[in-house]
Amino acid sequence: MKLGIDLGGTKIEIIALDDEGVEILRRRVPTPRGDYTATLQAIADLVQGAERELGQRGSVGIGTPGAISRASGRLKNSNSAHLNGQAILQDLEALLRRPVKISNDANCFALSEATDGAAAGAAVVFGVIIGTGTGAGIVVNGQILTGANSIAGEWGHNPLPWPEAQELPGPECYCGRRGCIETFLSGPGMTKLHHHETGETLSPEEIAARAEAGDAACERSLQSYENRLARSLAHVINILDPDVIVLGGGMSNIEQLYTRVPELWGRWVFSDRVDTRLVRHRFGDSSGVRGAAWL
Repeated sequence: MKLGIDLGGTKIEIIALDDEGVEILRRRVPTPRGDYTATLQAIADLVQGAERELGQRGSVGIGTPGAISRASGRLKNSNSAHLNGQAILQDLEALLRRPVKISNDANCFALSEATDGAAAGAAVVFGVIIGTGTGAGIVVNGQILTGANSIAGEWGHNPLPWPEAQELPGPECYCGRRGCIETFLSGPGMTKLHHHETGETLSPEEIAARAEAGDAACERSLQSYENRLARSLAHVINILDPDVIVLGGGMSNIEQLYTRVPELWGRWVFSDRVDTRLVRHRFGDSSGVRGAAWL
């Protein structure tokens, strides 16, 4: 039995998968706010409760924003700030009395979709989560590529490639730089850019729906978004050359991206043709917790 934990800012979810990847249990509880010790105990309670209910012991994988620092062995870069600097891996292993695997949520998303999701069977998978931010994970031959600095797939904090004059220097990013991919492609980024051009404040879903209904201003904003996404993914293709790129997060629900972006990206890819496929996730919001189980 494989147990996966999705450790989020507002909820902690556990899933149990059998050897075939079939879900046999799912539970969730609120995340204790700002309390590290209570968070550890909530995870332990979920694991122990699942094992009692199912009558067997499982392996444990944890997906969470952030990564384990190679320098300190402690968590870094988590948006749940009370977890940063904590020896969460060692503490959970001691509490659960077994080895535990931890990876960030984007890596878990990519692993889930590469194992039995939309990119099952592909050798090289780039899994992208575009929602309130932009993250990504890389899976090669069924294994997460973590990298020497534990930042493989940190795609959103690179500059928008091949920028046009009106895109420079770019919006300010929370990381301290300007013009990061995240500032253009995240959901809030799309809303801000549309507001800058039109004065309207609309959600990405509203922009896409109005564009489909014939709203010219929304169609221009959507075309700009598609162009920027195409450039950003072309940059990835030139470096990684993945078989499949899987989209997740709220922005992945814009249907026309899957046809329009591959029609555009060829002009920036250094090849005479592009065989990389752009696909929608299979498991959606469940990919993170499923990928944690597959760790």
